[in-house]
Amino acid sequence: MTIERIPPKQYPRSDFGRRGMALGLDFLGVWLVSSTLGSSQLGINFVQILVFVVGWSILRVLLPYNNRGQSLGRWAFDLKVLEVEQGRVPDLQALLKREGIVGLGALLVSIALSNIVHDPTAILLVIPLAVDCGAAFYDPQMRQTLHDRYARTMIVSSRRGFSLDIKVKRLVEKMRRNVR
Repeated sequence: MTIERIPPKQYPRSDFGRRGMALGLDFLGVWLVSSTLGSSQLGINFVQILVFVVGWSILRVLLPYNNRGQSLGRWAFDLKVLEVEQGRVPDLQALLKREGIVGLGALLVSIALSNIVHDPTAILLVIPLAVDCGAAFYDPQMRQTLHDRYARTMIVSSRRGFSLDIKVKRLVEKMRRNVR
């Protein structure tokens, strides 16, 4: 009796642009809701942070857990999050680990956006998220960010979604043809 090694299933990896746009769409939705509760004072508004954390948890943890690994941004750009080993939607603990790290970086960006008018050095709060997401550029095969590696997850292309990027490209191309 011989044991054959079965190669792991290969999933279509997503490109960096679509991943960035999906993260940006999720961030924009949560940030707009939390920024309405902000004040014009310099510093950190704790109510705004609480609303951001709750909104991020709902949009990036609970929604993907119940929606086949897709948040609103990932659905709009045909992406989903899967576990590396099993190729299934991560459990709640893995999603909490993953989104806790990227959520902290997004929260720092939110604080930077709220304070950049009063304090231009607040732009330095973008660095943790840039380092976390920038790690994917140095992993050409798996394209995993630091929070993906920690939680043992990956972002892959999906057939289920809205295909917002493709629809925008078609619209721009149609507008270019009409202008000519």
